[in-house]
Amino acid sequence: MVVTTMHRGFYDGLYWLSQDWISLPSRIQDVLWVTQGVYYPILAIVGVPMNTVTLVILSRKKCGLSKCVTSYLVAMAATDLMIIIVDLILRHMPMVYHIHFIFLYSVPVCNIHAVLLYAVTDCSVWFTVTFTFDRFLAICCHKLKSKYCKEKTAAVVLGTVSVLSCLKNTFWYFMLTAHYWLMNRPWFCRVTNDVRESRFWVIIEFLHHILTPALPFVLILLLNVFTVRHILVTSRARGRLIGQSARDPEMESRRKSIILLFVISANFILLWSMIMVYSIWNRMLYLRYLSVWIDDFVQELAFMLQLLSCCTNTVIYAVTQTKFREQLKSVLKYPFTSIRQCIPSF
Repeated sequence: MVVTTMHRGFYDGLYWLSQDWISLPSRIQDVLWVTQGVYYPILAIVGVPMNTVTLVILSRKKCGLSKCVTSYLVAMAATDLMIIIVDLILRHMPMVYHIHFIFLYSVPVCNIHAVLLYAVTDCSVWFTVTFTFDRFLAICCHKLKSKYCKEKTAAVVLGTVSVLSCLKNTFWYFMLTAHYWLMNRPWFCRVTNDVRESRFWVIIEFLHHILTPALPFVLILLLNVFTVRHILVTSRARGRLIGQSARDPEMESRRKSIILLFVISANFILLWSMIMVYSIWNRMLYLRYLSVWIDDFVQELAFMLQLLSCCTNTVIYAVTQTKFREQLKSVLKYPFTSIRQCIPSF
């Protein structure tokens, strides 16, 4: 397979868009490069404070959520913030504006950066899986709820996932070199010819993409299907017992928790589906099991959607959780209130 070395960037996109002879897929890719030049800085400017505020609000434990649920949401917010820093700011933005980041070629830490990046990404994805599983047990398995859905259990699960994610991604340190490549062709670090031509490394990387995000994608989908099925069955049964017109107080108390679960799961499935399909498909091409080529602009769009997922949870909590929304308003008003108090009244 021929690996192109053309840079991906904002200025490259502007140049190639001025050419009349380029193909439609290339023109779409150039449009995305130019869009990324604006989109990524805005995402970073919005995402860092949003996730920081979310961490502060959830850490106060005044949102009316159980300690167990709060633990998962805090962990998810923390990993989202780290992804924005190590992936968006330190990886994608230097690629988009590579002319201004030439100095990175002389900074020999790319393989360490890769280990941290993929470990944090794995944590973010698998924290979503563990949260979904916790809510599945809370809604569908009352006998296990009292044993599993506890703050201590959540801490053990989150700690275990974090350790396993770090151990699993150590192979990137040996697979990639310490020098930045600043292109996703297919990695953002330089590699030796032995790695580029080795089927062994390609298989290992293929398994890496199966574990994240393909397997979590399937697990989240299945857990939500089972949860919906349980809710429908129990709702019909309870409806026959208490009457169709009467309100079910148990379902009313669970409604916000169920909505939160479904919205977080749907957000993950929607924004991660493209990167999942592209990653596995592309690695199968390297293994020569497929002959259909997917255009590069699909990868660029997939990255944009994946990184957007790190900035949406704050909005989800504000829309679905009344107390979180009140806390968010309070935090946003605090600077203005403090300024007003400091200004003497005449």
